[in-house]
Amino acid sequence: MARKTAKSGTVAARRAEVRLPPLSPYGGDLEPDGDYDGLEFQGLDLGGQDGPGGRFIDCALRECALDETGLARARFVDCVLSGVRGVGTDLSGASLRDVEVADARLGGTQLHGATLERVLIRGGKIDYLNLRKARLKDVVFEGCVLAEPDFGGAELERVEFRDCVLRRADLSGVRMKDVDLRTVAELDIARGLDRLAGAVISSAQLLHLAPAFAAQIGVRVED
Repeated sequence: MARKTAKSGTVAARRAEVRLPPLSPYGGDLEPDGDYDGLEFQGLDLGGQDGPGGRFIDCALRECALDETGLARARFVDCVLSGVRGVGTDLSGASLRDVEVADARLGGTQLHGATLERVLIRGGKIDYLNLRKARLKDVVFEGCVLAEPDFGGAELERVEFRDCVLRRADLSGVRMKDVDLRTVAELDIARGLDRLAGAVISSAQLLHLAPAFAAQIGVRVED
């Protein structure tokens, strides 16, 4: 059951709780519409492989390379992705439910049109993350760096950004409900400042954003 935080009344995100069964090692290539159940992908170079529509259930991907890996419309349920790295990973239209992503090093990851539910993204750095028109529900970003993420047209419900860096974020057309930004270490919004309705920020963040808010409504501030 969702719960409200004590101070703001914002409904807190329900965290992913992944408990993997004993896993079998996997050493093959990805295949379109492949079924992967109870498998561990350890230290594999999956760069350039195509597995659109793949279904990953109770799986772990650890220290795998995902450069230009094609996983459009893939489904990840009860999975852990730890130490994955790569540029241009295609997860457009993918579905992630009860997934933990830890210490990822990714750039230009395509998650536009994706659905994320009960997802924890902890640590690591993700540059140019494309979440346009994605749906995020019960998602927690914790201790990670998001450089120039694009949330354009996305729907965010019960999303928390905890002790992370949000740099040059594009919030154009975003719809928010119960989004908690109070503990963001660096809050830098490039576009879509007017779309913060439904989010909660700290008083210090408000002071930091005040000049941008003033410019948004055409107010000049002069001493």
